Order: sequence, then structure tokens, then C-alpha cells
Amino acid sequence: MTWMKHTVQNEQANLGRNPLAVSGIARPTKTHMRRGIHRIIGSVSAHVRHSVSSAAAARRTEGLDPEIARIGALEAAEVMDLLGCGPRGLTEQQAHRIRSVHGANIIAPEHHDPLAARLSRAFLTPFTLILLALAAISLYTNVYLAAPGDEDPSTAIIIGVMVLISGGISFWQDTRGAAAADALKGLVSITCRCVREDTGAAEIPLADVVPGDLIELAAGDIIPADLRIVTAKDLFLTQAALTGESDPVEKTPAAIAEPAGRALVIDDCTNFAFAGTTVQSGSGTGVVVTTGARTYLGGIASALDSRPTTTSFDAGVASVSRVLVGFMLVMCPIVFVLCGLTKGDWLDALLFSISVAVGITPQMLPVIVTTCLARGAEAMRAKDVVVKEISSIQNLGAMDVLCCDKTGTLTRDKIVLERHLDVLGAPSDRVLRHAYLNSLFQTGLRNLMDEAIIERAEALAAGGRSMDARAGRTSPGTPGQAGAGASPAAPRRTSPEANAIAAAREQWRLVDEIPFDFDRRRMSVVVADGTGKRQLITKGAVEEMIDVCSEVEVGADVLPLTPEQAGRILDRVRGLNERGMRVVGVAQRNDVPARDLTADDERDMTLIGYLAFLDPPKASAKAAVDELSGLGVTVKVLTGDNAAVAATVCEQVGINARNMLTGADIDMLSDDELAERAERTGLFAKLSPLQKARIVNVLRERGGKTVGFMGDGINDAAAMRASDCGISVDTAVDVAKESADIILLKKDLTVLAHGIVEGRRTYGNTIKYIKTTASSNFGNVLSVLAAAAFLPFLPMSALQLLLLGMAYTVSCAALPWDNVDESFLACPRTWDARGIVSFMLGLGPVSSIFDILTFAAMFWVVCPLVVGAPWAALTDPAQRALFALVFQTGWFVESMWTQTLVIHLLRTERLPFVQSRPAASLTLLTMLGVGLVTAMPYVPGVNSALDLVPLPGVFFGVLAAMMAGYLLLTSIAKALYVRAHGELL
Repeated sequence: MTWMKHTVQNEQANLGRNPLAVSGIARPTKTHMRRGIHRIIGSVSAHVRHSVSSAAAARRTEGLDPEIARIGALEAAEVMDLLGCGPRGLTEQQAHRIRSVHGANIIAPEHHDPLAARLSRAFLTPFTLILLALAAISLYTNVYLAAPGDEDPSTAIIIGVMVLISGGISFWQDTRGAAAADALKGLVSITCRCVREDTGAAEIPLADVVPGDLIELAAGDIIPADLRIVTAKDLFLTQAALTGESDPVEKTPAAIAEPAGRALVIDDCTNFAFAGTTVQSGSGTGVVVTTGARTYLGGIASALDSRPTTTSFDAGVASVSRVLVGFMLVMCPIVFVLCGLTKGDWLDALLFSISVAVGITPQMLPVIVTTCLARGAEAMRAKDVVVKEISSIQNLGAMDVLCCDKTGTLTRDKIVLERHLDVLGAPSDRVLRHAYLNSLFQTGLRNLMDEAIIERAEALAAGGRSMDARAGRTSPGTPGQAGAGASPAAPRRTSPEANAIAAAREQWRLVDEIPFDFDRRRMSVVVADGTGKRQLITKGAVEEMIDVCSEVEVGADVLPLTPEQAGRILDRVRGLNERGMRVVGVAQRNDVPARDLTADDERDMTLIGYLAFLDPPKASAKAAVDELSGLGVTVKVLTGDNAAVAATVCEQVGINARNMLTGADIDMLSDDELAERAERTGLFAKLSPLQKARIVNVLRERGGKTVGFMGDGINDAAAMRASDCGISVDTAVDVAKESADIILLKKDLTVLAHGIVEGRRTYGNTIKYIKTTASSNFGNVLSVLAAAAFLPFLPMSALQLLLLGMAYTVSCAALPWDNVDESFLACPRTWDARGIVSFMLGLGPVSSIFDILTFAAMFWVVCPLVVGAPWAALTDPAQRALFALVFQTGWFVESMWTQTLVIHLLRTERLPFVQSRPAASLTLLTMLGVGLVTAMPYVPGVNSALDLVPLPGVFFGVLAAMMAGYLLLTSIAKALYVRAHGELL
């Protein structure tokens, strides 16, 4: 490895090549995915969990790059020396130089389409290509073949304007949607703690990490790159994102040996932490070996990109498109043959059938849907709700069960240490001192209880009043304590323990620790004083603490811990729990062996007392729970806390805690039994992370619920990933934020309720467009088919048909901003592709009925009045041409009126304009569209270019009668549909 060390040192000094890239570690992949590291982590997890991505899963047993084995076989100090990393990390200057060579630590950079690609996507669509073909034909016949002086390019010019309008709208909406999505992504950041020589340990963005950086690891962290472990203390990582195995894996700095007879696999790498995995418990440090696309995670990115995950919403939109395209593929050849046979002009028949195909194919469906979702995401941002994945908006609106933790969601998230008591229930500053040492010196994830302990202890050490041993309360001057109304005349005194707390930082040092995990539900530190005296101090859930204690401290005596004493202690704890207090036991052990300790050493301890914490419910919690209930969302509390404490809080905020289940109860139930019990249970207490995930799974898979999970801790990540909609807050641990689809900028159920309403509003406007478009297009197919079979001429020219489709699409452009009925917002809405098909089949033919009636009125009444004779009596080609032009113009105008009216009729179950008012923008656009189309036959130049002619007054009488009948019949059909299906949209 001497040559490699030399190369590395040259690189640090001269900005040469990355030695690890030269030597072949995790060779870079040529992937151009649009997802960044956070999306890829989630995608890997989903693919491995559901066994979708066989390529990703297979890599668990594939041999790793041989250079990883070489690095793993070195001692940690050698690796740091190899990478040019000193004991205090790189300098900022070194990091900057390395980054300038290797780029940002991004697994797969966000791919932003260049301007040319976005322009081609907007303007080179089947719709615009047909228009351009028509323009070319028009130029050829009306300009190239025309006699000198008779050239008329007006038709081609109008078609060119249509292309510009259609492509411009698509380009604007595409660009606006992408900009909105990028803006939202910038609101949620994930960082890591990096040690640099000149700045010390600081949080930096994951993208700024470079090879050679020294990274501090703690519970809840996402591993930012491939790291070689340098130090570790009970460091356990979850590698499920890469291997599919949910059990944590311990990582140590010890060198590994390459296995004999086979290649190294990921499970062998006990001294490597791979990008995308997460720290479950413990602490440690690691030096960055590879970043970005060179990481193990980068090596599987291209396999994932070929199999993108699809949400139910994406699948639903695609199913609607497939149905309409299917109708197009069946109907258009029939239209072509019928028109060719009955009209005799096969070129016109071909152009007309192609135009029909373009008109009934939902070209703008993805654009309108994306605009709806982007507008919804922006509206939710204004409500302090950030959408990480825009398609998750539908799941948020569909959610009918919300599972959440208690702490911070229902409570104020400001835990106060109310009491520190000995085993007899008397106030004890000695218990506080031991708890303070434990919280002060532990290096794992410090929680709110640790902060409350430190705050209370340091206030006492600074001269605050000690606990009154006789009254069992604190003085008014002691912050955060019960008994704030005690007499101000009570004597002030400072206990010896307070003095000991004040001197703790100088007198004690951390020797060892055993980090918290969710199985033991406790954590320990080993501290030593200046004389070398070592003491193991443990705090944790009282029941689990009693399990590891053999003695109990009563006053100055240490006595055996008998079952009777344990029972009395648990009775006192239960009394505190029933008053809403969380209780943590504190124990010590003096005969500590002089070696690294493990969880097995938490035994034969002496219980010295316990701490009681209060985290009262938020003032807004009950109203928020009631509001969610009014929205059809049932709130269920899934917590690792004590059952009695959780039940007290639930009762205070209006959540039914009578049918409570604990983790022990759940382990005794089958999935079917749990699904039945979970349906009527509002509180689940003393849960492990996997039990939370199991409850979410049975509610979804066996209960048929759309489940959201709101959490912010390490123990919530599995449940969030199992849910339909993971919800977290911007202050959550990294792994929770990464697992979430929705991020709340305020940890408040009221904010979530606002987000749910916006999600349903977005879904409502999206489904309006999808259903009305599907219905209208299906009706048009039937109308065209009837016209092709029975009319002696085309019912509308190809150009008119395309113009009509564009005018309708522009009219729908305001739908994302439309109002939504309160009744629609009041209950969860789930995606139902079958409902769209039934809507299309049930209401689409109504427009066809009036189209056919319009055909009859135009053919037998209006056109003969204009021309002077019915079609059968006409022999002059000019009169027949005028007859056809009047007919086509009439249906062109009538179609715009009916398609516009149907938007307003079908956007609500109620009476449009009277009981349900559309947004002003939608009314303006639809009126403008109708007005422009109605005026076109009367505008010189425009009418000739579009083959339109002025319509007689009698036509508008026919149109008024048709609109009145259409309004009446559609309203009846709508009412019958709602009665049959229970809802319209």
C-alpha cells in the first residue's frame, strides 16, 4: 500500500486524482438519475422491502470491490494516515481542494432538463406535430399550388399561433412545476456532524462531505458516505436499505480479514458504514473513504433508476390514459374507414381520423395533473406543510387513520423534571446528582428528559432551592418544579448534593458508556473521579431497571431488593403515572470491572430512586383531535411510553384509551387478531419500533385503511416507511425526516389538519379534470362515430377539431385554483380507477345525445334555412360545400358550449353557480373560451382560415334549447350517478 499512500499525499498537496478511485474502490456508475441521495435511500428501502429490485437485493451477496477488503484489513490509524486525515480531521482548505476535484457528495445529481429538452417536450407532441402537418398541407395547397395573387397563408399562420399557444402553455406549466418542486426540496435539509481541524465538530450538509473527512456518528444519523469506522461504542447500524435485513448490525473499528474461498460481501464489512444506512444506537466516528457515485449505494443507483417506484396516484392517472388511448386505437380506424367509404376523400378521412385520435388522447393530462399537484404543494407550504414527494399529496388527503407518538404531538414537547425521589418517595438531591452525571456524560442522542435533568440540576447547583424533604415540593424560586405556589417564607438552603453537582464537570470524567436501545430501554455511563474510583450509573424505564437491580438504597442503608419492595416501588410509580408523569429509575454500581462494558454488565445494581417528568398536553391538542375527527381521520397513539401516562394524556385530549394494548399484548396476537383489535383501539403503549411498524401494516393490509404515521424519532422510522404517508417535522432526527413524505414546519396536529384539507382540495381539482376530460372525450368519440356513419360529409374539419381541443384545454387551465365543496373536503378521498371508468361510461353519453340532436337540428333545420334547400335536393357543389360549412361551424360552436358547461356541471354535486361557486379564474377562462369560439365565425380572415361561416339567429335558438336540455339531463344523470355510487368525484 506504500504507492497508494504516496499517491494520496500527492493528491492532498497537488490536487491529483482520487487514489481510491484510481485503485478501483466502488467504481463510479454512469447513472443520470433525477433522484438525489435522500430519494435513492428511500427507493432502495422500498425496492428491497418489497423485493421489487432484484438487482439491488442481489448485491448483498455479490462480491464487493477488492479494494474495500484491503482498506478493511488495515488498522484504523493506517486508514486515516492513508487518507491524509489527522486525529482532528481535515482542514477547511484541504476539504475545499478535495471537493474541487471530486465534486459534491451526491449519489446521483438532481437532473434538470436543459432548455432545449423542455422546449422539445412542450412543442414536439402528437398534438403539435399534427398541427404542423396540417400547416404544411395548407401552405402547399393554399400558397404553393395557388394562382399568383391568390396565395392565402392565413390558415397556416393561425395553425402556427395554435402551436405557439399549446406549446407555450405546456412549457410554462412544466417549468413552473419544476421550480416549485425545487423550492420545496430546499426547505428540508439533512446534515452530518463533521470534525475539521480548524473549526471543530460542526453540522454540515451531506453534499459537502469529502474523502478524508472525519464524521461523528450518533443514534438517528444517516451515514453520508462510505466510512471506515475509526472508533465505536456499542455502535449498531440498520442496513435494511441495502440488504433488506431489519436487525441492527454492530460496527467496530477492528480490522477484518478477507474470507477464504469467496469474495467479500456487505455482511462481512463490520468496520465499514455504508452510505444510506442509519445509526440505530451507540456512537462512534468514521473516516470517509468514498463519496457520491463511488459509494456502494451509488453502485446500485442505475438498477433502481430502471425500476422507478409508482404511487397509486401515478398508476391511476396512467390507467385513465390507457383507457382513453384504448378507445382511440379502436375507434379511430373505424372512423377512418367509415369516413373514407361514405365521403370518398381518403386523405381528408385520414387527417380527420388522426385529429380525432389526437383530440381524444389526453395529451395535456400529465401537465394539468402536475400543475394541480404543484399548486397544492405551494398552498400547503403556506400552511407550514412541506411536501417532499409531490404525488404523496393524494395519500395525505386519502388518510383515514393517523398514528402518532404522544410526546410533542399531543404534548407541549417541553418536558419538565417535576420530582427526584428516593425509593420511599421522599425528595432526594442525591438521585438528581446521579441522573445528572448520566445525562451530562452520555454521548448518544440526548433527549428532552436529559435536557430537563441537566437544566434542573444546574439550576440547583447555581443556588436554586433544594427539595423540601418534609413537604415534598420545591420553593417558588426553583424553575420547572411542582409546588410553585409554596410559601415564599420557606427557608432557603443548598444541599451538599447541589455542591457536588456544581463540581461534577471537574471532578468526574467519562470512562465508558452503554448506549440506549429500545430493547433494554435504559442507558448507562461509567464515570471516574480524580482518585480513580469508577461508578456505573444507569437510568431507564422503572420496570426494566428493577430487572437489573439486586439491592435498594433506603436512607443510609443498602438492602436486598425483595419482591415486596419492588411491588411497593411500582405502586408509587403507578400513582405518578396516573397523574400523567413519566417515571425513570436511577441505579448505580460501584464494583465496576476495568474493561469495556456491555449491556450484560448492567446487573447486580443498587436502585437509588427515580425521576418524575411532566409533559402536559398542548392547549390546542384536543381541538386538533376533534378537527381531525371531523375530517374523518381517526387518531391512534402509538408510543413507547408507560401505559398509564399515555392513557392520562389521551383522555385529556379526547382519544379513547379504554381498549388500550401494550407491546406485550401485541406479541400474543396473530395478525388477524391484531387487525380486529387495532380497529377499535385508540392507544398502544410500551411499543418497540417493530411493533409500531406491525400495527401500521395490519391496519393497512388487513384493515383496508389509508394510514399516516407522524413521528420524529429513530424508533418511528420503520413505522413511517410502512405507512401510506410518513409525516415528520423539520426538527426530527435525520432518519425520520428521510423516511417522511410530508414535513411539518410546526409540530402541531392543527397544522397537519390544514395540510390534509389542502391535500383533499388538490386531489379534488385533479380528479375534476381527469373525470370531466375522460367523460367529455368519451362522449366525443361516440358523437364522431355516429357522424362518420350517417353524415355525407365530415362533421368538423381536422383543424377545427384540434382547435376545439386546445380551447377546451386552455379553459381547464384554471382548474387547479378552483374552489372545492366543503362536503368533499369533509371526508377522506381515495383513488379509484374503476370510479373514473364508471363516471366516463355513465355521464359521457349524455353529451353525445345532444351532439346527435344538434346534428339533426343542423342537418334538417338550420343548414336548409341558410342554403335554401335540404341536402338531398342540392346538386350545386358550391351549395353543398356551404351546407357542410354551416353544419361544421354549428357543431364547432355547440361543442365548445357543451364542453364548457360540463366543466361547471360536473365540478360539484350541488347546483353550479348557485350552491357551489367556481373560482373567478375558472369562470373567466371558460367564458373567454366560449366567447372567442362563438365569435370566430364572424371575424373576417379568421373564419376563412378556419373554414367557418356566420351562423343565422335561428342557430342560437337551437343552441339555447340544447343547452337547457343538456343542463337538465346532465343534472338528472348526475343525481342518479351520486345515488348509485355515493359520490360524484
